[in-house]
Amino acid sequence: MKKHLVIVDGHHLMYRAYWAIPRTMKNAKGEQTNTPFGVASMLLMILKTEQPDNLLFCFDADEDTFRHKEYAEYKAGRSATPDDFYVQIPKTLSMIDSFGIKSVSGSGFEADDFACAYAKAAEQDGQRVTIISGDRDLLQLCTENVRVAIPHKGYQAAEYLGPAEVRKKYGVTPEQIPSYKGLVGDNSDNLPGVHGIGPKAAESMLQQFGSIDNLYKHLADVKPAWREKLEKDREQAFFCERMATLISDIPLSVTLKDLAFTGIDPKPIVDNFSELGFTLVMRRFLSMLETPYGSEHFLPLSDDAMFLLSPSLSGKKVSQVVPKTVEPQSQMTLL
Repeated sequence: MKKHLVIVDGHHLMYRAYWAIPRTMKNAKGEQTNTPFGVASMLLMILKTEQPDNLLFCFDADEDTFRHKEYAEYKAGRSATPDDFYVQIPKTLSMIDSFGIKSVSGSGFEADDFACAYAKAAEQDGQRVTIISGDRDLLQLCTENVRVAIPHKGYQAAEYLGPAEVRKKYGVTPEQIPSYKGLVGDNSDNLPGVHGIGPKAAESMLQQFGSIDNLYKHLADVKPAWREKLEKDREQAFFCERMATLISDIPLSVTLKDLAFTGIDPKPIVDNFSELGFTLVMRRFLSMLETPYGSEHFLPLSDDAMFLLSPSLSGKKVSQVVPKTVEPQSQMTLL
């Protein structure tokens, strides 16, 4: 079977966690922890559901990307992120690091560009890829070996999109997504597209002409009402298409081999969850260690880790620590 690479849009997961879990959640020190708790819970569900052989988190850096430099209004107008989200980022990143997961960001590119570069490299390497994000720009990457998973209900009901699902939902192929956004625009990125051209018109024209470039070469064949709008916003259409096109020729700062999710020491995870006071996700993690996937990808839990949980547990099996009962429903159903 093909190796499975899971690429996670880190900021997307953090935002979902922040807004889904009550912001009143705090640890014993009085520090707000709803974001790392939500991400930890979703991460465990991702491991259980996707069972990745390789794993990567992609993040947007604080610096402006080449898109911001070319278009000052890029992504302008988005609601400001509350300060209590930012203060939780270090704890969330430390929690992710405790799993030994590699991450990439920076160099003037967006998380989506890094996801694009690694997805294409992994596919060429013979792997299958699942990209976890809610950003529809990533739909342009869908192939028979690459799919996008949109989290719902804490990743308990992920929506999977491949080429067929993209075509059914948008009426275009994955390769046509940048052209589609060039025509329709994208409010989330503050890309206007062609004024007056909506999804149905864009779908119809792209089905007939294939791309924006070919569309503009055959404007005479377009109905007059659409042609007038296209002529007026020609430059804007090509510009928005370029802004929506992901970059794949980025040097891979972390090699594909380095993404292997195997031989993970569970003690740093236990330490981290204990410090944060996450008893619910701790119980779920310890239970996962006894599954076939857990025993294959994680090292045995050491006596030191058992002692951290409770001095009386040293030398016992995980199954003796975590009774195999039905876990109570968690707040993650809000996600």
